[in-house]
Amino acid sequence: MNKEVEKYNNSQLPADQEICDLLASIIDKQLPNAENKIWHAHPVWFLDGNPIVGYSKQKKGIRLMFWSGADFEEASLNVLGNKFKDASVFYNSVLDIDTTALIRWLDKAEKIQWDYKNIVKRKGVLEKLT
Repeated sequence: MNKEVEKYNNSQLPADQEICDLLASIIDKQLPNAENKIWHAHPVWFLDGNPIVGYSKQKKGIRLMFWSGADFEEASLNVLGNKFKDASVFYNSVLDIDTTALIRWLDKAEKIQWDYKNIVKRKGVLEKLT
């Protein structure tokens, strides 16, 4: 696990740290070619500079967000972004994490991508990569 991500996870309360550690472990295993770093104060994984998945502590729990998740057609990713193509799910216990679904979502995250890397250059316009 990336040392910055480990530091982020360790800064959480025990139950949230357990969630973060499990998420990071599964994401690292499923996206071995992804770059992982702290971006906008929380852990994010990138493929070729494009943000794919990340998580953050919010009032409702640990939010797992997929930048292109709105196109995954997954009912469990039920928190949809208003402006972009993101979709999320919240966890309050490690027992809430459906690892089979998470692995499926990560597979889709590699195959279904919108180009967030160049969104500033395109003045807020997203283009589909895959």
